[in-house]
Amino acid sequence: MSISPAFGQADMTNCERERIQFAGSIQPHGLLLVLQAPQLRIVQASRSAGRWLGRPLDWLLLNDLHQLGGDAAGRVESLSAEHDLREPHPLHCSVGDALFEGAVHRIAPDMLVLELEPVDPPPSLSSVTVDGALLVERLGALVQRISEASSIGTLADGVVQELRDLVGYDRVMAYRFDPDGHGKIIAEACDPRLDSLLGHRYPASDIPQQARELYLRNRVRVLVDVHYEPSPLVPHLMPGQAAGPGGELDMSLCYLRSMSPLHLQYLKNMGVTATLVISLVRERRLWGLIACHHYQPRNLAYAVRAACELVGEAVSTRLAAIENYARAQVAIQVRRLEQRLVEATSTEGDWRLALFRNPRTLLHPLDATGAVLFHDGEVLTCGEVPSTPELRALRSWVEEQPGDGPVSTASIGKARESLASLTPTASGVLAIRLSSTRPDYLVWLRKEQLQSYTWAGDPTKPVLDNDPLKLSPRRSFAAWSEIVRGTSAPWTPAEIALATAFGDALIDIIVQVHAVRLLIAEHQLHHVRSMVADSKEPVAVAAEAGGAFYGNAAFFKLARREAQACPSLDALVALFDAPEAMRQLIAQVRIEQRSWRGETALRMDDGGSLAVSLRIEPVPARDGTMLGLIFIFGDLTDMRLAREARRHLEESLSRVGRGMSASETGDLIGAIIANAGLAAMDIADGGATPTVAPLLQEVEVATARATTLYGHIRAFIGRRR
Repeated sequence: MSISPAFGQADMTNCERERIQFAGSIQPHGLLLVLQAPQLRIVQASRSAGRWLGRPLDWLLLNDLHQLGGDAAGRVESLSAEHDLREPHPLHCSVGDALFEGAVHRIAPDMLVLELEPVDPPPSLSSVTVDGALLVERLGALVQRISEASSIGTLADGVVQELRDLVGYDRVMAYRFDPDGHGKIIAEACDPRLDSLLGHRYPASDIPQQARELYLRNRVRVLVDVHYEPSPLVPHLMPGQAAGPGGELDMSLCYLRSMSPLHLQYLKNMGVTATLVISLVRERRLWGLIACHHYQPRNLAYAVRAACELVGEAVSTRLAAIENYARAQVAIQVRRLEQRLVEATSTEGDWRLALFRNPRTLLHPLDATGAVLFHDGEVLTCGEVPSTPELRALRSWVEEQPGDGPVSTASIGKARESLASLTPTASGVLAIRLSSTRPDYLVWLRKEQLQSYTWAGDPTKPVLDNDPLKLSPRRSFAAWSEIVRGTSAPWTPAEIALATAFGDALIDIIVQVHAVRLLIAEHQLHHVRSMVADSKEPVAVAAEAGGAFYGNAAFFKLARREAQACPSLDALVALFDAPEAMRQLIAQVRIEQRSWRGETALRMDDGGSLAVSLRIEPVPARDGTMLGLIFIFGDLTDMRLAREARRHLEESLSRVGRGMSASETGDLIGAIIANAGLAAMDIADGGATPTVAPLLQEVEVATARATTLYGHIRAFIGRRR
């Protein structure tokens, strides 16, 4: 079993596991006290506490916070009584005659961590402060600009420029992670005297996984001076049950926590002195970072730091809206495809011909150069594709891949060496399964594309010798270009989502086609029945002649019934909440021979009901009589959840507006509410998918967090007045 190295003991071979949350020291521009409640006895302190508080460290460890004078003890007691303090809560207090600002959080029922910085630091420590009214005004304009961004590119460009104007760092970058964890600088605002890093890539190893997890917990991290001398905690081991492994203080939520020596060396190698990092979080994952670099020591007043965190929350909210809008466009394209194929099936009897009649409509949305359909033992193609024997070999590779989801690669030669000959026309492969029992696939292909990656230093040479503080990480950050052969442009998450949606639409078409055949050709019943049964779409088929009835597994799963419980159309009608109304509706569909689409509800065994969408498709015979009916169901649970989440969000936004006076709200809180409202509209307009309700809840949480941060900012502004 791998052993996680202690803080400061890692090298480039094990830095991924370094226990950076147990740093045992802080940056010396502030102080840290561990307090035991209820007396607020000081049981652990940073060495810097003695200097900032004007008391010997030994004296501090023998006394409680009350003995220091000022209102610090009262403020901590008040916050402890009013809040659970599982997350750091800001405070402004005095200790003796000195004013401090900082945060307090709880690490155990009887143990608190108090971090403080002087409000008036010495002139040698540059600290960014912004007048209260001006800070609120500029934040309002920034959030408004965020709300207006229609793409990730314009969002990133706007944020880095506005943020640099606000905090004054020499370089501000927006940094996005790809699925492999590598980062790319997608936007930059910097001093014109500096070389641009825009477009540079950084390997995933530059940010170890433990650091990424802490970025999720601490959304803003400030390094004041890379050359600082760490101020150790005294005693090193923490007394009591709140200690972490080995008796050390878990500093995961401490904003003054020392940074890994490897990370500090990394920054020194880049020539960077001070940093500010803001986390961008999407669906509880680290989407990217806003990274600010300065080439002189630099700190931020707490109100400015809170403003930066608010910006991060606003950007994350807008990212949710932009990316979900892209999903909505996917749904529109899929709907058009489905309509075209349904029309082709009714007029020509074969949807496959329509799929390939206009290759552009199939290739262009995914920027593919070729496409292949493996269906019913046949191979249909369009665009540039390998030979049929090579395509069948490719299908065999796809079949071997585990799971039911999409299969994708940008380099088929790396994925399977024996298929390297396909590289010129099929280096990139994206395959969607159309059946769980048959080798039916829709596959998009991309030709080989020589790609030039610009890395910040050679990613293949991270270590020069075994001294981690002397020669690692990579010391050369000059642009290092790499020409990559044997690959295509990688498939993006949006393209994979679009391909999956196309596949789902085809599955729907396929099940409809085979449901019709089930009614037309009795001798094909066994074959077609299996196709219907394998469909993810809940379907029931009722024939007129003889009263034959069939429901697939997805239908019985939706209805929560065994197949024998619904052997006929009458039994199906009895499953609805309003069976008599359903019987009349079916009679109307038969008479008019027109399809019906709407919402209804199925009765559950437990007495409840399940909201469903229902489409009833009449199937006429050539002589005008009815062959039967097709019932296609959809679960509306996600739609109802999305409606409820949107209603809850709107009520929450309304409460925020009602809960503040006009003087309290102003342009900034209005911009925050407007940003959330726009995000909610964009998300909800994307249609009812399982992601909509969680995304709306995410917007609500982010807005609440932004509103709280706004309150913190106003509190500090009030104090400074």
